[in-house]
Amino acid sequence: MAVPFTVSAPAGARIRDRLRLTSGDVEVLRVVGGHLGRHARADLAERVRIGMVPVKSNRRAERKRALTGVSSSRWAGAITRASEDQYQLSVRCLFDERALLRRAISKIGKRLAVPCGQRVGGVRGYPSRTERAQKQCRLQVLTVRLAEVEQRIEAGHPAIVVGGRRLAKTRHNLIDADLTQNEWRECWDAQRLFLTADGESGAPYGNYTITVDPADGTVTVVLPEPLRHLANAPRGRYRLSCPVTFNHRRDEWLDRVTANCSVRYDIVCDPERGRWYLDASWSTPKVVLPTPAELTAIGTRLLAVDLNADHLAACVVDAHGNPVGQPITVTTDLTGPTSQRDGRLRQAITELIRLAKLHGCAGFAIENLGFADARATGRETMGRGKRGKTFRRTVAGMPTARFRERLSGMAFHAGLVVVAVDPAYTSRWGAQYWKQPLQQQSKTTVVTGHHAAAVAIGRRALCYGARRRPGVTAHDQRIVLRRATGQAVPRPRARGNTSPPRTTGAPHKGGKTCWDQSDQLAPFSLSQDRSGRQPASPVSSDPANSGRHR
Repeated sequence: MAVPFTVSAPAGARIRDRLRLTSGDVEVLRVVGGHLGRHARADLAERVRIGMVPVKSNRRAERKRALTGVSSSRWAGAITRASEDQYQLSVRCLFDERALLRRAISKIGKRLAVPCGQRVGGVRGYPSRTERAQKQCRLQVLTVRLAEVEQRIEAGHPAIVVGGRRLAKTRHNLIDADLTQNEWRECWDAQRLFLTADGESGAPYGNYTITVDPADGTVTVVLPEPLRHLANAPRGRYRLSCPVTFNHRRDEWLDRVTANCSVRYDIVCDPERGRWYLDASWSTPKVVLPTPAELTAIGTRLLAVDLNADHLAACVVDAHGNPVGQPITVTTDLTGPTSQRDGRLRQAITELIRLAKLHGCAGFAIENLGFADARATGRETMGRGKRGKTFRRTVAGMPTARFRERLSGMAFHAGLVVVAVDPAYTSRWGAQYWKQPLQQQSKTTVVTGHHAAAVAIGRRALCYGARRRPGVTAHDQRIVLRRATGQAVPRPRARGNTSPPRTTGAPHKGGKTCWDQSDQLAPFSLSQDRSGRQPASPVSSDPANSGRHR
């Protein structure tokens, strides 16, 4: 089982403001973005042809000199940097795909080795010959895909579609996508624009290529060398007719641009809404967050959260790993377009932050979910038929990575930490050990297994075991001050031919031990027992009760 860890703070910040452009501004940005986009795609193709080589051998300086003549030195640097980042990302995706295919092939191969309807060594064969034949066909398809992936990895040539493979395939299914050919072309051209300018420390306002004046919000763009005739400002620049303000995190942005610290700018087009945006991003200093052991030593509370398909089950856990108050349920509706899903997820996280501050929690405890194995072998391990397909679709639709990223960023800015734990057995142990005690504690709230799993998550984040110790009394009982049976301090066990000392039993003359009705031994004298009363009749005549075995 993996050790719990504190999710690192965001390494950077990104803000956005809308550009209310005129028709002339839109035409100039389309021309500039299309010109730079063509050369960026050509440079990316050249980088793919070079293959997987050390950084010093990727010929970036040579490619940058070739691009400088058709753009500028800074535009060429941004293009070559973006090509390298895209290539490295595609290579990592190839390795991930190979690992997924290997897991799926191994799982299907093990089940095919078992006869139909039988189980050998914990591996179950397929229930029918029809399904077995279908799995044999699927195994062949996966084997071919694996061979292609391994061939691409060996050659170092990943397949990259600038603009997105999904949007490229949509061109052949315009009716299903509810798009016309012109609408699809607008989306395709917008995705292939290149209007990204890297920041530069010491440059005016942190960026020389795309500059934003903090005084009045004026935006100016350096035009490529062949398009300098479109300039309306000195030194080959084009000034947009609309200003920007950056209302969100404006103070941080102002601190950087006034100090001439590097700020990256991206001009983005959204053809569906007909809008243009300017994104500003920069890196932030690394912050050292407290570890789970340090949180336990400090004695802080955590809000444990269990992520589900349609809601978030939460419970406050104190410094000793005990649930406090009523369980909490935050509903989430993660259906619809991506923008709506992201907004609803942010709303749910905002509610969690409000609840954490209300209950005095220092942070959150979540599961480190990824479902990588489930997505690779889900057809073999997550049910069959319509019900299994629905369950796999539900698992695939859970935004585990997005939830972790959004929660860590928003919680950090709210002064809270996020602790991620291993998700193994949290639901099973939570329902087994904590569901009934939670229901006894919560008189007006219906406790589910998800709430109990949240308690197990919170205890694991504080470095406690998920299981509940036996005999621990509840807070609302009259015997709460009495020591619980599972918390008794262990006593040293006696050695020799006598049994260990006990706390109850009948006395025996001469300090010897004797048997009582509960088959326990007690080292009390004959004069009186623990209650001060005389014993009824000693049984010292029996040699079996002398503590010696003959």
